[in-house]
Amino acid sequence: MPDSPLPEPPLGPEVDPTPRPLPARIRHEGASVTLEPLQAAHAAELWQATQSPGAEPGWAYLGYGPFADEAAMRRHVAAFAAQHDPMAWAVRPKATGTADGWLTLMEIFPADSAIEIGHIWFSPRMQRTRAATEAMFLLMRHAMDDLGYRRLVWKCHALNQPSRDAAARLGFRYEGTLRAIKVIKGRLRDTAQFSILADEWPARRDAIAAWLDEANWDGQGRPRASLARAQHPPLPWVAG
Repeated sequence: MPDSPLPEPPLGPEVDPTPRPLPARIRHEGASVTLEPLQAAHAAELWQATQSPGAEPGWAYLGYGPFADEAAMRRHVAAFAAQHDPMAWAVRPKATGTADGWLTLMEIFPADSAIEIGHIWFSPRMQRTRAATEAMFLLMRHAMDDLGYRRLVWKCHALNQPSRDAAARLGFRYEGTLRAIKVIKGRLRDTAQFSILADEWPARRDAIAAWLDEANWDGQGRPRASLARAQHPPLPWVAG
């Protein structure tokens, strides 16, 4: 009696294996903010943004900063701007007209169709504003719609509650915590990881776009509806 054929091992679904394009250093224009490819010329405005009251805690979970002086900031910005991964943009809210922060696309894996948004630093006057949300949305939409990536990642220090809240608000799903994965400024770091997949993206995109739409804002510049409540399904918070 012939041997029975061995069962096929379980495998993931087949997908289009075509590598996705790399991001380009191009300008992104929104209604409330402009993203400009980061360059050393932004350093003076960014240095001023770091001098805003309440800026110091914003460096707690980043691997760099705060900077001792404008020259140190300029050296960092020049080196940061020269990299292709992470690829950085300066954030210029239209309300201020000045460069008030930066953010990047990073951990770019074209063959796997995976990309991360990270290295986000916004000055205190920009935090929790419409411009801050739109800045992140412009790069999220660029990665998923323009470049066609299948997986968009958000990672943060597991103790960084504001970043975890931002991930949930934008529609990222918590995947787990990578324990003791890094040493940052002499301290051990656990990293919380979140993602949005291609089939989840249209609902996330539409919820953010609706929140940013002019119809959602009253005469005092306040949103009429909450973005966090618009995201579906609700995203759990799990302690790292």
